[in-house]
Formats: sequence, structure tokens, C-alpha cells
Amino acid sequence: MCNLKTNDRMKPTLMVLAAGMGSRYGGNKQLDQVGPSGETIIDYSIYDAKRAGFGKVVFVIRRDIEEQFKETFVRRLSNVIEIDYVFQELGNLPKGFSLPEGRQKPWGTSHAILVTEPKIHEPFGVINADDYYGVDSFKVLHDFLTGDKTDTNYCIVGYRLGNTLSDHGHVNRGICSVSNTGFLQNIVETRGIEKRPDGVFAPDAHGNINKYTGEEVVSMNLFGVKPSDYKYLNMELTSYRREKIGDFKAELDIPTSLDKFVKKGEITIQILRSNSHWFGVTYREDKPFVVESIRKMVDKGIYPEKLF
Repeated sequence: MCNLKTNDRMKPTLMVLAAGMGSRYGGNKQLDQVGPSGETIIDYSIYDAKRAGFGKVVFVIRRDIEEQFKETFVRRLSNVIEIDYVFQELGNLPKGFSLPEGRQKPWGTSHAILVTEPKIHEPFGVINADDYYGVDSFKVLHDFLTGDKTDTNYCIVGYRLGNTLSDHGHVNRGICSVSNTGFLQNIVETRGIEKRPDGVFAPDAHGNINKYTGEEVVSMNLFGVKPSDYKYLNMELTSYRREKIGDFKAELDIPTSLDKFVKKGEITIQILRSNSHWFGVTYREDKPFVVESIRKMVDKGIYPEKLF
């Protein structure tokens, strides 16, 4: 951890979800090198967040990658921006929440946010470690977090569904319904979205196959939230635990939690749009496209040959 100026403490924090297993990718994709000087996708997110005005980065990681994580990020970047991290572990639970016998994995991305509560006390952004969001997205996110003073008003930086699909298999996306005034009406975490020659398809909760236009607004886990989120997530996870007591694989994801909070009238969520292009590495076959895309941006001067 590095010592920063006092005014850096007033800046928003960036929370990075980096505890995923990467089962479809086949390894620790959060640590995979994609830049010309060995940079990871997270390096580009940190670089963009820093120049947008974020003051600190808090990672959510697994304990088994701690040493590799510290070598890759903490030691190398601690003089660039304040770096901290927490573990997403089974036993890291709200007060009064006991671990059910037989449970072997954490409780999803909503739980991942909740474990950062001791580390974050200011408005913060949430991102995936293995997604590239682009320069403009972090500027949009920063401006919202510093400009909006309502503790129960959050934001999602949305993307066009058709621009977030993989050529190499299915993906999961939070599909948003947006009001005429630009606020979220509901968000549905949709799994198994697949691009086919005749369109975009995904099964619904009942197994029916739905077709999508590709123009739908989706969440890529690029959120702007306030500290009030911890209160709601504590209540939500406790309730979820009671409902899913016998389901040892059940996970509570961020879009589902936020959708419930909106419908209860506890929060509002603005849908913001970015001019940046998104890409990610859901599958190992996605990596060559990511490497090529970053190379092009370096050649255009968007990023230096060596970030740090």
C-alpha cells in the first residue's frame, strides 16, 4: 500500500472483481498478459481509472493467488495509485450469518462487493478484472461518482448487447430495461447468450429460447454505487441465505440484487452510455482479438508502449 496525498482520499475508489475461477477460460485470466509490454487487462483499467481521477483500487481476490497477485500488481503499481485487496471467502459473511455445512464456494458477485465494506467508505465504481471498458467509460463513471450527491442514486454504464458477445461460446449479461428518463426499470441477469448466424439467442428461466435484436442495453458489471449499498447487500444476502439454505451452488449476482433494490424503491439507477468499445476474455480463444485490439490502440497513441 502506498501513502497518498490527503486529497486522494476524497476521490472515488475503483473496486475490481478478480476472484472468479475462470473455468471457461482455463486459467487465471485476470493475470494473463495481453499488452505489448506484458500488461494485463486490469493494468489498462487502472491506467484509465487513474487518469479519469480515481484515487484508490481495491481488489477482491482468492487467497490462493495472493502471492502472484502481489507480485503482479501491488509491488509494481503501489507507487502509481493506492492498492488494497480483500479475500472473497466462504466465511466472510454478515453478522449472524452462519456457513451452511456442505457449502464449498462463495456467494457470488454481490457477496464480493460486501466483503470490501471495511476498505471502502466513499462512492466507488465496480468492474470485472477481465473486461476492457475503455477510456471514456471511466471518465463517465468518475464524473457521476463525484457529481451526484444522492446516496441512494447509483449508475450503470451500459453497452449494446451485440458489441459484447463472444465468437467462441455463450456469455452472461445483465439485460436492462430503461425508462424514457434514462433510469433503470429492471435488469435481468441472462445466462447462456449465444451469437448464431441467424441472430442472438438465450434461454429464459423456464428453458424457453428467446431471440434478441442485439440492440438491447446490457450491464457489463460497470457500476457506480454509494456506501449505502453495503446496508442493502447485508440485508439481501441474509435473506438470500434463508431462501437458498439447501442449494450449495446458489450465487447472488450484482444485477439481481440491484434489480430488487430498484423495485423496492430503495435506490434509483441511472443508465449512462459510453463511447468506448468493450471487449473481454471469456474464453481463451478471445485472447488474440484482445491482444490485437490493444496493439491498435497503442499504435494510435491511446496508450503508451509501456503503461507503468
